[in-house]
Amino acid sequence: MTLPADSSLSIKHGDAAGESDKVVSGKEDLCTAASAAAGPSKKTPTKKVSFLKLFSFADFYDCVLMTLGSVGACIHGVSVPIFFIFFGKLINIIGLAYLFPKEASHKVAKYSLDFVYLSVAILFSSWIEVACWMHTGERQAAKLRMAYLRSMLRQDISLFDTEASTGEVISAITSDIIVVQDALSEKVGNFMHYISRFLGGFIIGFVRVWQISLVTLSIVPLIALAGGIYAYVATGLIARVRKSYVKAGEIAEEVIGNVRTVQAFAGEERAVGSYRAALVNTYKYGMKAGLAKGLGLGSLHCVLFLSWALLVWYTSIVVHKEIANGGESFTTMLNVVIAGLSLGQAAPDISAFVRAKAAAYPIFEMIERDTVSKANSKTGKKLQKLEGHIQFKDVSFSYPSRPDALIFNKLNLYIPSGKIMALVGGSGSGKSTVVSLIERFYEPQSGQILLDGNDIRDIDLKWLRQQIGLVNQEPALFATTIRENILYGKDDATLAEIQQAAKLSEALSFINNLPDRFETQVGERGIQLSGGQKQRIAISRAIVKNPSILLLDEATSALDTESEKSVQEALDRVMVGRTTIVVAHRLSTIRNADMIAVVQNGKIVETGNHEELIANPNSAYASLVQLQEAAPNLQRHPSQGPTMGRPLSIKYSRELSRTTTSFGTSFRSDRESSIGRAVDGGDVSSRSRHVSSGRLYSMVGPDWPYGLVGTICALIAGAQMPLFALGVSQALVAYYMGWETTQREVKKISLLFCGASVITVIVHGITHCSFGIMGERLTLRVRLMMFSAILRNEIGWFDDVNNTSGMLSSRLETDATLIRTVVVDRATILLQNVGLIVGSFIIAFILNWRITLVVIATYPLIVSGHISEKLFMRGYGGDLSKAYLRANMLAGEAVSNMRTVAAFCAEDKVLDLYSAELLEPSKRSFTRGQIAGLFYGISQFFIFSSYGLALWYGSVLMGKELASFKSLMKSFMVLIVTALAMGETLAMAPDLLRGNQMVASVFEVMDRKSEVLGDVGEELTAVEGTIELRGVNFSYPSRPDVVIFQDLDLKVRSGKSMALVGHSGSGKSSVLSLILRFYDPNSGKVMIDGKDIKKLRLKWLRKHIGLVQQEPALFATSIYENILYGREGASETEVMEAAKLANAHSFISGLPEGYSTKISVIQEGKVIEQGTHSSLVENRDGAYYKLINMQRQQQQQN
Repeated sequence: MTLPADSSLSIKHGDAAGESDKVVSGKEDLCTAASAAAGPSKKTPTKKVSFLKLFSFADFYDCVLMTLGSVGACIHGVSVPIFFIFFGKLINIIGLAYLFPKEASHKVAKYSLDFVYLSVAILFSSWIEVACWMHTGERQAAKLRMAYLRSMLRQDISLFDTEASTGEVISAITSDIIVVQDALSEKVGNFMHYISRFLGGFIIGFVRVWQISLVTLSIVPLIALAGGIYAYVATGLIARVRKSYVKAGEIAEEVIGNVRTVQAFAGEERAVGSYRAALVNTYKYGMKAGLAKGLGLGSLHCVLFLSWALLVWYTSIVVHKEIANGGESFTTMLNVVIAGLSLGQAAPDISAFVRAKAAAYPIFEMIERDTVSKANSKTGKKLQKLEGHIQFKDVSFSYPSRPDALIFNKLNLYIPSGKIMALVGGSGSGKSTVVSLIERFYEPQSGQILLDGNDIRDIDLKWLRQQIGLVNQEPALFATTIRENILYGKDDATLAEIQQAAKLSEALSFINNLPDRFETQVGERGIQLSGGQKQRIAISRAIVKNPSILLLDEATSALDTESEKSVQEALDRVMVGRTTIVVAHRLSTIRNADMIAVVQNGKIVETGNHEELIANPNSAYASLVQLQEAAPNLQRHPSQGPTMGRPLSIKYSRELSRTTTSFGTSFRSDRESSIGRAVDGGDVSSRSRHVSSGRLYSMVGPDWPYGLVGTICALIAGAQMPLFALGVSQALVAYYMGWETTQREVKKISLLFCGASVITVIVHGITHCSFGIMGERLTLRVRLMMFSAILRNEIGWFDDVNNTSGMLSSRLETDATLIRTVVVDRATILLQNVGLIVGSFIIAFILNWRITLVVIATYPLIVSGHISEKLFMRGYGGDLSKAYLRANMLAGEAVSNMRTVAAFCAEDKVLDLYSAELLEPSKRSFTRGQIAGLFYGISQFFIFSSYGLALWYGSVLMGKELASFKSLMKSFMVLIVTALAMGETLAMAPDLLRGNQMVASVFEVMDRKSEVLGDVGEELTAVEGTIELRGVNFSYPSRPDVVIFQDLDLKVRSGKSMALVGHSGSGKSSVLSLILRFYDPNSGKVMIDGKDIKKLRLKWLRKHIGLVQQEPALFATSIYENILYGREGASETEVMEAAKLANAHSFISGLPEGYSTKISVIQEGKVIEQGTHSSLVENRDGAYYKLINMQRQQQQQN
């Protein structure tokens, strides 16, 4: 059995929450939610904030922008009712003067100029509307991002153990705030101009013919009711879809962040399965949301058709009784009904507001959270003189995530000023918890921690942490330069101070060997450095602040013997006169400590120096020493050091998955240059690459039945509008006929409208339901394809700064949603408009081909405005998207390394960096909004100008007796509906175009071929295990100019152990990377049993290799499942046997739930079964047992 070593073998119960900067997100199987901290799952009602709360971050300038944008939107909106005033005058002239067409022609030409003047007003008002709302939306969203991250950074560390995860934070910043920004910007402008059109239409209607307006007004409550029901239903469905997306994002973040572990254990298929399971509910909710949208919009159109039927009939009576003439009555009817139609057009904006209110709730909940970190409290005192006496008095403590597991029970410990105290003990004994409590990452349940006799809870926390230098067991570096990483220790440090700190930590030599030296980019989590190099940078960061107290948690564990000795000597010099606490597993590093305290079962059982404690052969300390000395062959070699309580076989350094001193980094020295590369150079191919429409729409090929049905219904829905316009214009003509003819025509038209009201509900419902299913299936398919494609890539691909876990999980979330917008949502709109335009032109050509040709001649002007705006949005939008990706990566990195950020009081530094990343999109949003608004205004100008041109030319045709009043009105009404539809499509362009720029990058990810090919090849019938590297030349892809191996020959015979030693960065771990085929050599061969491993099936190869890394990557599921990750399908007996071999069974069995955390089985949103793994599998009729049994059967079949 392959030892599943990269699992729970080194988990530290009690210490675990305090020993790592990594905040691991949750991961579940299809029906299983495993969380030690969360307890029972509860179904909570959907919560949302008020609409006005979305604008909480608007300042005076934003208020000015919103005021100007609102004025422009209102002028833009009322322009349509004003247009109908002019239109009514023309109708009367034309309708009453049909016996004298030449005189009427002259008057119509004069009034047509009014349309041109109105078009100019629309140009400027729509320009101001779009420009101001886009700019203020970007500004307020940037401030919301800042406030959210600021709040996250100010929370207590315990929050990140129990409530928040990196996935949730990234989801909030990338997805949820974009939803809020959408509501804050163009959507508000659109909504206001539709509402102003609605109000303006009714006001003008009441002034002109109040009877018609009053009848229409009675229908408004039905419209509001239909919209309200839709909004209510949509709120819950949207929140559920969002929640399922958040869970999937957490899984993606975790898997990609631990991709080396995933690939080493051939866990790609399991990862994709977990990701698929998290997404599966979105299909159900998405289908319901689509149906709700269709029925909601269909109901709105149904009410509007019925209102037209009523108004056409009632207007005929008004004209017959001479209350108003035909022109006034008709235009009042049009005004009021189109005003009512504006409510329907505002429905998508209302939907955006609903989504924003739901998405904003967790964001504002975090921002307004009361339990903020003590670091921001100004009530604490600052000691005038710090000596450094530390005392624990009767301290009792348990982690918030595991309140039932007591770590310390009345712990007492005293560390004199300037002395070195070493803490030793078994794994999980609580050594690192002492460090966490001194840093005040957590507060004890009872007892006191005193500094120079002062309770540290009474001391200003930021000042306290500034006096402490911390080096963690797992060094957390940020994706910036070496210099910037060291500056986290002291923000205003000079270059001389940085160099001195690096020199003391023995880091200066390898830094100077790097091409860019201190300006070398270290990559995400320090991925571009070896484990030893990372640790030395972390030590430099702690030293540069010249602290009074040093906390060293396995500070030298990653160093080779020579470097360890030098660093230890440097630390010895630095520790003189400082209070130092050393958490140690390797006892050789603490022999010279002033005092040694042995921690067992939450208490200090022994204290003294090395000689005093070792003198008693029965002491706990002596037992620990004897344990290490009794197993010399199980200890780590000099570059790794022995591990207390974990006598495993050779434990290799994390350098396995890291590039080393020799290969350094692939990025330019200047931070801005590297960012420029990531934004500009890194995405050149995706921005220049053309994606054919055929391939784009082939993505929905498997769902063609839904597409066919949806297309037919969308075309019918679009074709309804020109037919509706034809009926309305026929009613207008009828008003100038005799009463009997008018009655007959009006009755026929009203009945047709009643029939259309039923059809519109059906076609809209089917359209949006069909495309909703297509959209959700496409999103699911694209995410799975992208996720699978990402995991297929070789490890070298993940070394690139563009491919960090934060960026990739962000792209999985946003790109798939936006490709749905491009392919499905855009298709819905376009198909409806195709039906509308084709139907309109056919009818118009039949009625009067001359007028139709003139109107068609104006369409290139309209389309040119649309294309210009599209090109602008594509160019600038791409840059803005990349800028947000950089900011999102920084935010995710800060939260995942929250303990490091807090320990070095770097919250303000992170916020400054984040603010700088947001500055560019904020500054450019003004120019972007101006240009987008201008082109949108020009396109609107063309639309309304075409009305004046069409009416003027129609009057000319009437003067020449080439057209009748009837054909002119019908053609004009049909074409006006077409032009309005095109105008509405332009208004939605900002939404649609954001998706266009993402399409190429999606296909780039899916099409990329891994350089380490792959899962084809042969499998050996028997594996003896002889490994040979013959003539290997190798350099890392990120640094092809730096040679790691040159003609390397190495052979390990079957069944034998070989230790690789050498200084940090010499290439030891590169050997392991080549054996695992994380990378392929440039030349030469890596062979197993005489067979080149390139010819072996990759997953088969990796399944025969057991890997233990320096920094174990555990997944946020049960201990049982983590061990099971080493061999899928292993029995419970085999799992426990592996734990015993790893000396982990005893401490696992001592946990409250043993091998299992609490497991909740969830079905349809409800917890149907809960308990531990062992208790649940005993119930043969339970859902959990059936699920486990089903999975095992599937594994056996596979």
